[in-house]
Amino acid sequence: MLTIVFLYIMLCPLVFVCSVYSPERVHPYEMLTIKIWVLLQPRTLLRGVPRSWAHRLASLQSASKLPEKKLQALLFPLSALEGQLTSGFSIADLQLFEPSMGDIARAERLFCPSAKHKIDYFSSAVRMDHAPLIRQPEVCFIGRSNVGKSSLIRVLFSLAPDVEIRVSKTPGHTKKMNFFTVGKAFTLVDMPGYGYKAPKDFVEMVESYLETRRNLVRTFLLVDGAVGIQEADRVAIEMCNEFGLPFVIVMTKIDKSRQGALLSNLLQVREVIKTHTVCCYPQPFLASSTQYTGVHVLRCFIAHVTGNLPLSGDAEQKPSH
Repeated sequence: MLTIVFLYIMLCPLVFVCSVYSPERVHPYEMLTIKIWVLLQPRTLLRGVPRSWAHRLASLQSASKLPEKKLQALLFPLSALEGQLTSGFSIADLQLFEPSMGDIARAERLFCPSAKHKIDYFSSAVRMDHAPLIRQPEVCFIGRSNVGKSSLIRVLFSLAPDVEIRVSKTPGHTKKMNFFTVGKAFTLVDMPGYGYKAPKDFVEMVESYLETRRNLVRTFLLVDGAVGIQEADRVAIEMCNEFGLPFVIVMTKIDKSRQGALLSNLLQVREVIKTHTVCCYPQPFLASSTQYTGVHVLRCFIAHVTGNLPLSGDAEQKPSH
């Protein structure tokens, strides 16, 4: 028995290294070997296991192996609600951003690190005078505490396993503005959550950032898809309106809600966009950080609004205000 364990310890790292670069071809024996090797390692070494192993749908190549209907629901979650819509109302009224598969694939490459394209945490700041001076386009994510900002950012960067995004079940875990650079293409900023356990200087920190950050090209306002827009979200919307900021609403945690309730919340968000916003993109995006639903197209939208991805000629290009 000890001999078998010894062989596993000696051979598993080699099998792991060979397999991690082609996970779609992993033999069942190799997968068992990997699991045993991981269990035998000190807990501190588990951080080195690429997060791409945690979910096979992180890349478009792996996701493309799904049946067509499931792939469409993964990429365009609005399509999964088609059967819930009443007569005279179609999904085309909601789904405005429709990139091609080629667009989605090209956008994905932007989220894959390389020797010349580093993706990493850059710095943090508690005040605007501490914020790094970066000239490249910037997008920021804001939302209520525990809406899933950090979780969504983590899956957006799931193809860059060295990027550490700290996620906590405790509301208000993020206390600073955290800056992540995607090569020389753009910067993504994870803002502290508003509402429960928000930092005391939240208003000064966030308002100052939104009002003065000249290279900010799009604000992503995250709303809990299971509960819809709350009063604190309306305050954030008014703040974006006041500063004339181009923003887009992303409904998170859509896997936590039944389709009927999700559709009701979606229509509520759409009505708020139509009647109470000035510079909001007319389509709400749907996303699930646990199932990767909507993540691929959201990457594509980020690449597009930061000027890194002109949509292909066969893609329907809608207004991106």
